Amino acid sequence: MTDISRYDRQWRLREIGKEGQSHILAGTAAVIGLGALGSVSASLLARAGVGRLLLIDRDFPELSNLQRQTLYDEKDVERRLPKAVIAREKLALVNSAIHIEAFPADVNAVTAGELLAGVDVIVDGTDNYETRYLLNDFSLKHNIPWVYGGVIRTEGIVYTVLPGEGPCLRCLFLEAPAPEEAETCDRSGVLAMAAHVTAAVQAVEALKILAGKKEQVSRELLKFDVWRGHWKTMTVDGLPACASCRGHYEYLETEAALQTVKMCGRNAVQIYHAESRPVNFQSLAGKLAGQVAVEYNDYVMSIRSDPFEIMLFANGRAIVKGTEDAGRAKSLYARFVGA
Repeated sequence: MTDISRYDRQWRLREIGKEGQSHILAGTAAVIGLGALGSVSASLLARAGVGRLLLIDRDFPELSNLQRQTLYDEKDVERRLPKAVIAREKLALVNSAIHIEAFPADVNAVTAGELLAGVDVIVDGTDNYETRYLLNDFSLKHNIPWVYGGVIRTEGIVYTVLPGEGPCLRCLFLEAPAPEEAETCDRSGVLAMAAHVTAAVQAVEALKILAGKKEQVSRELLKFDVWRGHWKTMTVDGLPACASCRGHYEYLETEAALQTVKMCGRNAVQIYHAESRPVNFQSLAGKLAGQVAVEYNDYVMSIRSDPFEIMLFANGRAIVKGTEDAGRAKSLYARFVGA
């Protein structure tokens, strides 16, 4: 039997109690994406005693990550191990009493069912709308709560989706922004403290669910700016049901998801959507100016970030050169192009 004395300061909270702590110890949480948000929320959940913690990420740590991703250090960058593997190692040293699983994998329409089977809550640490809408559909179809979080510049946003109990993410944001309109940390920057506050709020909402306190989960959309000290909650009741809430889970359909194809003998991966998603080269080039080398004509844009190059076509299709890893290619695409 697990000794709950290590969680003494937590279960003494009247909001949790011993019963709530017992539920937490018996619960399963999946953290998808172990970057600025996921690495922090995963650490907090491990320390809180979540009995089974699934760590899922498709990428490797880079030096530029360390400014905000406090789970990693310079030696981790040199090791070139997947973030999921490193995170499991680090968190096992924090709490050896819980079961932690690492999955260096991409969550998509094919893999979601296997990766997320049996979880009680999903915590979003992803960096693109494609995956978030997929998580949203998976959550609704399988009746699994999930906690959305986003951060850019000094601003954060959090919303918890409880299937059948109010709007889902797609009700709030019907369509993903066009690639050249979507803000990313690489284009706009991000303050580490904003990411950590966002992740902490996400972890709190996930812990409420795991502790059996779902009725205490916030039903409002929270937005804040840590630099300016602005906090705002927005009521979202009364929004019309979206296609996902009506049972149309298009992001779980393989043909609707972001597809990748390894290009034999070329050290490259092709990325494409089933439907054309036009890109405004001029607008995207302006947002990437000064960050990476960009050239374009009427047909194709070259985005170079050594040792990689993204050849982006006007319909959103791309060839990512310099890797044969589909997850790595998708991360680069999300980083410089968007969802």
